[in-house]
Amino acid sequence: MFRSLIKLSLALAAALPFASQAADEPTIKFGYAKCAHCTPLSLLPEYAQDVKIEAIQFNTGNDVMTALLSKSIDVAQITYLHYATALDRGFDMVAISGQINGGSQVLVGNSLPIQENDWDSLKAVIADYKAQGKPFRVAASRGNAQDLHMRGAFAKQGIDVNKDVQFVNIPNPSDHVQALRRGEVELITSVDPFATQIRQVEAAKFFTYPYDQAAGKLTNLIVTRSDVVKNNAKGVEGAVKAVIAVNDKMAADKPLFVETIHNITGLDEKIAAGAVENLYPDYKMYRESAVAIGQMMRELNYINSDVSAAIEKNMDYSFLESATGKPKSELGD
Repeated sequence: MFRSLIKLSLALAAALPFASQAADEPTIKFGYAKCAHCTPLSLLPEYAQDVKIEAIQFNTGNDVMTALLSKSIDVAQITYLHYATALDRGFDMVAISGQINGGSQVLVGNSLPIQENDWDSLKAVIADYKAQGKPFRVAASRGNAQDLHMRGAFAKQGIDVNKDVQFVNIPNPSDHVQALRRGEVELITSVDPFATQIRQVEAAKFFTYPYDQAAGKLTNLIVTRSDVVKNNAKGVEGAVKAVIAVNDKMAADKPLFVETIHNITGLDEKIAAGAVENLYPDYKMYRESAVAIGQMMRELNYINSDVSAAIEKNMDYSFLESATGKPKSELGD
């Protein structure tokens, strides 16, 4: 009996360090939206080291941002647009990493005499609609990167989204294809893989990639709150390392990228493969471009104040520097 107790004590003593290590491992609730850019984040738990990550999917970036601000999650994938909007409203938000950029497409009705990348033909059709007293309806999911990309590109071409056309908000990108099929809009700016789906099912035709504006191809940003940085810095660092690891894997293994989009969205692998061609894994944070996005958003009346100083103040490069061993001057600063 005595020997049995000794053996049990030794076994418990040996197990205690492992129990302690498990208890000490930081945890992160990581929210991401349902889009082609975002689906690789479903792999974060698999690529996380020294941190336990729970990857939680939401329908839209707005839902993710709400969850972060309400403290339902710790780290979030949003867009540069969400970031500037949050700072404009005085919310606590800290940018810690980039993720994936691109993914925007402008699509027009099949019957419209608008030629690919021909802005003059688009403006001619808009003028014709106006002459007939008909609204030329353009749609996007208001508040996402594609909406901003469209508005910036339109403004650069002299098209006022508030005066020359009628804007239609379709919050869920998965509803875009049906809006086009029902003839509810003439033009839509959507996010991949839904934009590629629209083209492949021939619900609309391709017009342009709306990257000729201040935001360029910049889309996704990884953010957290200052209380999470203060209280769970190791968890945040682990999350950033996992994002980088997943990004590197997506860049090197496009078939896995395609498979991941297919698994998360349920869309055909052919659609996923098309979407991947318009996506650019990139964990850097682009400070000057982020400021330019904030300025463009103010000019377009998306936000009410100049958030330039707040954007710069709340971009924390320390986690990227630690994860990569590079100075912030090489990480987009």
